[in-house]
Amino acid sequence: MKSTVEQLSPTRVRINVEVPFTELEPDFERAFKALAQQVRLPGFRPGKAPRKLLEARVGRGAVLEQVVNDALPSRYSEAVSASDVKPLGQPEIEVTKLEDGQELAFTAEVDVRPEITLPEFDALKITVDPIQVDDDEVDAELQSLRARFGTLTGVERGAQEGDFVSIDLSATVDGTEVPEAATEGLSHEVGSGQLIEGLDDAITGLKVGESKVFTTKLAAGEYAGKDADVTVTVKSVKERELPEADDDFAQLASEFDTIGELKESLTDQVKRVKSVQQAEQIRDKAIEALLEQTEVPLPEKIVQAQIDDALHNAIHGLDHDEDKFAEQLTEQGSSREEFDAENKTNAEKAVKTQLLMDAVADKLDIQVGQNDLTERLVLMSRQYGIEPQQLIQILQQNNQLPAMFADVRRGLTIAAVVHAATVTDTDGTVIDTAEFFGPAEAAQAEGEQADEAAADEATDKDADAAE
Repeated sequence: MKSTVEQLSPTRVRINVEVPFTELEPDFERAFKALAQQVRLPGFRPGKAPRKLLEARVGRGAVLEQVVNDALPSRYSEAVSASDVKPLGQPEIEVTKLEDGQELAFTAEVDVRPEITLPEFDALKITVDPIQVDDDEVDAELQSLRARFGTLTGVERGAQEGDFVSIDLSATVDGTEVPEAATEGLSHEVGSGQLIEGLDDAITGLKVGESKVFTTKLAAGEYAGKDADVTVTVKSVKERELPEADDDFAQLASEFDTIGELKESLTDQVKRVKSVQQAEQIRDKAIEALLEQTEVPLPEKIVQAQIDDALHNAIHGLDHDEDKFAEQLTEQGSSREEFDAENKTNAEKAVKTQLLMDAVADKLDIQVGQNDLTERLVLMSRQYGIEPQQLIQILQQNNQLPAMFADVRRGLTIAAVVHAATVTDTDGTVIDTAEFFGPAEAAQAEGEQADEAAADEATDKDADAAE
């Protein structure tokens, strides 16, 4: 078999393949074996009919079609392996020559990973917000904790923000009642904004037994998007009384003896949350810095596939009804043109980021170790509430293990870039990134262990072959 590669663009190639018929003999054997099981000939047991009789029955054309269809994928893979091509997505294959007994020739056009010139990672400078904890933030956490231990007491005044009410709701559209919008004894915190728009304003000031009618758009059901006249009736009003923030409360709500110790713990808690947010900002800014300094050619078909997937996900819940989708966008203050433009921008950035991260991983020779995969599986299994082994089976069944592997590798890649870069906050303080991105030495050791494991495996295979 001979193959050559034509570079059509920085992101697309055409692979030309020529296969002599002598190399297709194994494919003919498989084709006739399959036909022998399918075609019944008098006087022969299933699978035992001679090739000539089978060919006479089904025709030479049918045999050739079977052989070509079976041969194309394997010969394409063989041609890719023999080249430096790194395909993205599925190829477009076209048979250009089929001379019976002589030669099979075909072309395969496919998107490929482009060559990317990367910046020096140690020259990257990343600046993020400093971690600052204000007294107001700690007080907000303390207030939230007090609310959890608060008690509800009925009041006779009008409802106000923060109160808990029990309400009845009913709605009509153009005078027609909407049964699915009617409910009784619904609990609601005034000011939470968790139910329909306009409800909190309508409830505010109402006493027990009082009602009010307001107009709002229904979000779901038969009348979704329609203006409805909603009647709300208050059945009860309760205010939340909070415990005093003192030592007794600290002992009730925590393992601490004093309110001062509890506040210190809440301060640390806020600081931890902000540390996670800062780590996310470091990661995002590292990627942005690379994107700004790197030219990444985009494979059009891969970008289009990303665009199509996003559109499919957006309208799938609407039974792929384009008109309903347009109405939904209008209600959100957007339009189809704006959606398509944003969708394209997001798809281009996503593909560019993936290609860039893979190029960086290759340059840094990022290796995914067993510990890395185990940590990710344990984390995911906790998130989904299932055993790691069950998660592995699900990932295997859905062919998602390669995607998980790639995601882990990209995470290690970002960590390596962060380690190489200079990271400071806006105050000029150098940030220790080890807590969330791991020590650089550990990442390097993990990679070396993966290299050694691969080398040992190769040695074992060579030894087995020698035997």
